[in-house]
Amino acid sequence: LMIQTSVWFFAPMRIAHLNSTPFSTKERILGAAEELFARNGFAGASLRELTASAKVNLAAVNYHFGSKDNLINEVFRRRLDELSTHRLEALQAARDKAKPTLEDILAAFIHPALALSVDKPGGATFVRVLARAYAEHNERLRKFLSENYGHVLKEFAAAISAELPHLDKEELYWRIDIIAGALTYAMADFGVIKRRGSMSEKVHRERAAEHLIRFAAAGLRAD
Repeated sequence: LMIQTSVWFFAPMRIAHLNSTPFSTKERILGAAEELFARNGFAGASLRELTASAKVNLAAVNYHFGSKDNLINEVFRRRLDELSTHRLEALQAARDKAKPTLEDILAAFIHPALALSVDKPGGATFVRVLARAYAEHNERLRKFLSENYGHVLKEFAAAISAELPHLDKEELYWRIDIIAGALTYAMADFGVIKRRGSMSEKVHRERAAEHLIRFAAAGLRAD
């Protein structure tokens, strides 16, 4: 998926046309890219497939994103900005309690992520994109995520550390990293426990969250 041609090489009339519907065009490209990255990975994504799926041309992709790396970043940004906001709001609500518990802090981290995986259109697809990010070791993407969303992890790490001051920083981050991996697995619903036909997505998600919170709390408290 090579996006090499500068947008400035296209005629002004073409640029004006692209500006006329920036939201719908940009969202179409992001939605198509999300599906494509989930299916084929970042390296295997084809520009021909992307433009065909989004019903746009190369000029539109260049105009809105400029490069493949930036397109990948924006696929993550449109999901993670909202997720980060919900997590930090939930964390603040937990901290505002008279006696917040470790489970309260973990719930603030876990519940918004599981909600994203089932509540938002395309949420399940984004989870597969997230799994690709873990698998492909894209260093540029990791840098983008660290620079833009690392502060969220630091807030949770500080809150957990306040509850478990005996854990040194390295050990704390090891355990949080393992919890984040388990959460991604739960979001993707890859496990052997599947939702029963008689159970709603909401109830299934709540049960998954309960189990994960209990498991994560035990792991964090372990000697």
